[in-house]
Amino acid sequence: MPLQKVRNIGIAAHIDAGKTTVTERLLYFTGTTRKLGEVHDGAATMDFMKQEQERGITIASAAISCMWKDHHVNIIDTPGHVDFTVEVERSLRVIDGMIGLFCAVAGVEPQSETVWNQADRYKVPRIAFVNKMDRVGADFGECVAQMEKYLDANPVPMQVPIGAEEDFQGVIDIVERKAIVFKDMERLVIDVPEEFRQNCEDARRHLVEKLADFDEKIGDLYLNEQDVPAELIKSATRFATLNMIFTPVFCGAAYKNKGIQLLLDAILDYLPNPIDKGAVVGLDMKDESKSHARHPLASDPFCAIAFKLIHDPYVGQQTFIRIYSGKLESGMQVFNASKNEYERIGRILRIHAKEREEISSAGPGDIVALIGMKYTKTGDTLCDSSHPVVLESIYIPPAVIDLKVTPPTKKEEEKLGIALRKLAMEDPSFKVRVDDETNETIISGMGELHLEIIVDRLRTEFNVEAIVGEPSVAFRETITSEAENNTKFAKQTGGRGQYAHVVLRIEPNKGKGFEFVDHIKGGVIPQEFIPSIKKGIDAALDDGILAGFPVVDVRVVVIDGSYHDVDSSDMAFRTCGSICFKEAFRKAGPILLEPQMKIEINTPDDHIGEVIGDLNRRRGRVESMRRFRKGAQKVNGFVPLMEMFGYATQLRSITSGRANYSMEFSNYVPLQKDVQEKVLKQMQEKKLQKAKA
Repeated sequence: MPLQKVRNIGIAAHIDAGKTTVTERLLYFTGTTRKLGEVHDGAATMDFMKQEQERGITIASAAISCMWKDHHVNIIDTPGHVDFTVEVERSLRVIDGMIGLFCAVAGVEPQSETVWNQADRYKVPRIAFVNKMDRVGADFGECVAQMEKYLDANPVPMQVPIGAEEDFQGVIDIVERKAIVFKDMERLVIDVPEEFRQNCEDARRHLVEKLADFDEKIGDLYLNEQDVPAELIKSATRFATLNMIFTPVFCGAAYKNKGIQLLLDAILDYLPNPIDKGAVVGLDMKDESKSHARHPLASDPFCAIAFKLIHDPYVGQQTFIRIYSGKLESGMQVFNASKNEYERIGRILRIHAKEREEISSAGPGDIVALIGMKYTKTGDTLCDSSHPVVLESIYIPPAVIDLKVTPPTKKEEEKLGIALRKLAMEDPSFKVRVDDETNETIISGMGELHLEIIVDRLRTEFNVEAIVGEPSVAFRETITSEAENNTKFAKQTGGRGQYAHVVLRIEPNKGKGFEFVDHIKGGVIPQEFIPSIKKGIDAALDDGILAGFPVVDVRVVVIDGSYHDVDSSDMAFRTCGSICFKEAFRKAGPILLEPQMKIEINTPDDHIGEVIGDLNRRRGRVESMRRFRKGAQKVNGFVPLMEMFGYATQLRSITSGRANYSMEFSNYVPLQKDVQEKVLKQMQEKKLQKAKA
């Protein structure tokens, strides 16, 4: 199929805006499915995980292919819950265009802003669809106004709704000046009713004014008060969408099957094909100052990015890839430039949610799943070994919450380890580690729901009944001042001894992570031992010094030292580097950092006082308040994660269940001194209890 007829699109929005329902309708009207699956019945095609069906939410982004008017459309349905933000992140990395979905009643919600900003980061062209126009309180104009105010989206309506709430009958296509009325599965195209003609002309004039700003032809017609043909408007709107000049806005009610075919037309008319997106640029493997472009052509060298791994009980591990250039065939050998390993392509599958179709080859613009990959993980680049290139990887936000998991019996230990490894490979925002001191398995994730789903999947998919400990916060350790330390490590045993001498200076490195600098002059420490010092420091960073939490934002400079011709070794300098760093760290005003969350609470006016009072008690601070609909306000602020366990229950209690909130990781901030003392004391007590046990 020609690439002009391919669309790779994602659907992203706040939780409960209707993403999965819209996707179900897209699949139904394109003939991909023959019956409508509903989220509330647990029968949605795209929500095929047991946990998704039980909770009525999307957890994993699902890829599916369908056909509309001779065009091949790959759709990725993404989660709306902030705990699964990495799913949105990796989907946006590989799609060409996006549908931003909004609820006509709630308007722009917290997660809408997050996904919009993520799409900005990846420069993804998008159109907007205002869903749920049939619901009580639906207000198309207000939703568009909020998109302008909070997202800076420069929204331009392409349709005028005919009625709202229970009177919502259809839409007016302002480009073609036609009304489309929906009755059950039928749609009737009629002339614009008399009472809506003025609205239609006003909206069309607004669109033409926007287009006249950058299109000379339309500008001339507008200034001469001549009518602008529909085809000219469409081509200029496509240009505006692809270049992110403005966002075309459409509307409908997916649950009632209204507006979906028009949305499919808009996907073809306004969202980019792989050629519109153009070449991807990757770095040279040997020289990062050089870059190479890969064009969406079968004749260009093969290049693709892996963006998702799924463990399937029937076919094993599926690795989802987006192909940017070249041709992929089963049995072919490709090069993983991120891991410096070769992979043999086994089976290539085109995915229809949980259905799969085996294909022998795939080309530019295709999104396919590969079976039998050994080394490839999320964010890895696959390419032609004779033309290696590394594409920009995928941003993975840090994990902020820890849980202790233990198997019920010693026999189950290995089973638990295998299951957790598989889940960690699938989900890069999920981390697993073993505490060396306590020998406990610690899992870390993006939030309480994220880890709850992981534990649930252990039970249902891997038959491991894990015993779960209390959730705890993933603190970090850092320093507040500069310090120097001089360490000699000398050990004499029978035969050859161990000798190393290192002088380190450590400095705060706020927001820049760990930095290692070699300032050794005159060869006082031979060059081959410098990496050994760094390895020793790396081990100390992971294990922590104050309370066993990872160390961040520290700059370490090796300034002096000495060695022994016979006794110095790689191991001696590694040990010496670790001891020296730990001693310097203790001198440099060490502190704990805690994860601070960005929170947005939607609450009725009646409860605003109690909500803010409760937030203050949790060491939170309110940054802004705004009215988002009659009788209700949005409260934006920041709050430490450690104060937020069980918050959902408390918020329901103080607002009689009328408020809701969403929370996402913002940054790490220093822990208050009194709270730090309390945390360190608790950690000490836990260690003592374990030692006694």
